[in-house]
Amino acid sequence: MTKTASRIVTVVIVGLILFFALLIGLNLYWGMRRAQGFASSGSAPAAAQQATGGMGGPGGMGGGMGLQGGGAPQGGVAGGPASGTPAIGNQTARTSTAVRISEVVAGTIENSVVINGDVLASSQVSIFPATSGKLTQLRYRVGDWVNRGQAIAAVDPSRPGEEYAESPVLSTIAGTVLSVPVSLGDTVSPSTVLYVIGDLSNLVVETFVPERYSNVARRGLGGLVSLEALPGETFPATVQEVSPVLDAASRTLRIRLRFNQRDSRIRAGMFATVSLVTNAHQDVPVIPRDALINTYGSWVVFVVDDSNIARRRVITLGLESETAVEVESGLELGDRVVSVGQNFLSDGDPVRIVD
Repeated sequence: MTKTASRIVTVVIVGLILFFALLIGLNLYWGMRRAQGFASSGSAPAAAQQATGGMGGPGGMGGGMGLQGGGAPQGGVAGGPASGTPAIGNQTARTSTAVRISEVVAGTIENSVVINGDVLASSQVSIFPATSGKLTQLRYRVGDWVNRGQAIAAVDPSRPGEEYAESPVLSTIAGTVLSVPVSLGDTVSPSTVLYVIGDLSNLVVETFVPERYSNVARRGLGGLVSLEALPGETFPATVQEVSPVLDAASRTLRIRLRFNQRDSRIRAGMFATVSLVTNAHQDVPVIPRDALINTYGSWVVFVVDDSNIARRRVITLGLESETAVEVESGLELGDRVVSVGQNFLSDGDPVRIVD
């Protein structure tokens, strides 16, 4: 492209920019003129009304004299609040906001800690032989029930050139065979586990409580257990065993909970989630957590009065759970608190309560 052509293109672009700038300036200028015209025309009726108050309107002199009588003109200028027409400006009517409410009621609020654990047999032991030798008998399989003192295996302690009678292995507890980690013909010793037997009639949940909650864990503390295998269900349990020391490596405290009721669907080895109640307050004012608004570090709710007007309240919270909170101050029992729609409210707004 030649220098002449480049100059022509530059001139055209500059001309277009100036043209559009001129259009924008004219639009702004006429917009300001129109706004000034509306403002002056809006004040004219009021001035005209004051100037012609003595003359009245269609009512003649009688309408004009109405101003001196201290009342609204009867035949003078119509309009304004006295005429029943909608208010203008700052007196525009506010529409009601649809909300849902919840009453402040007395209830129980609990704090809890959620930890994971495992379902175990309440009594579970390993069975060892009394002597070394060759394992010649395994009389029971996994899932079989054995009684205490019953012979469950036999070991032949004979050596080359020597013969001995078989040595029986007795069960030390009554329960169900949970595992058999050996096979016939194995050479075993007094340190070899032949059977693992457990009492499945009473299952427990073993879990480990973090150090910061260790002072809360105690015998008799209640909890709820949920299982991956039984979704949507919870099983009440009670702490029956608390370790006297914390684990130095994990800084946790081992506890065991016993199920309050036996359920045949629960099996040893299941993964469990335990919710332990760490603190509880009873018969205290409680509201749904959804009703809360956090404003610059303060907790705020809206209360609906008898005239269906929303009133802003700053409250103080106590214990909190996943769905509800305790109110220490700012509300009374029976107050109607907005639980849905409060984010669109201001103090003094009218509301319409919906189900």
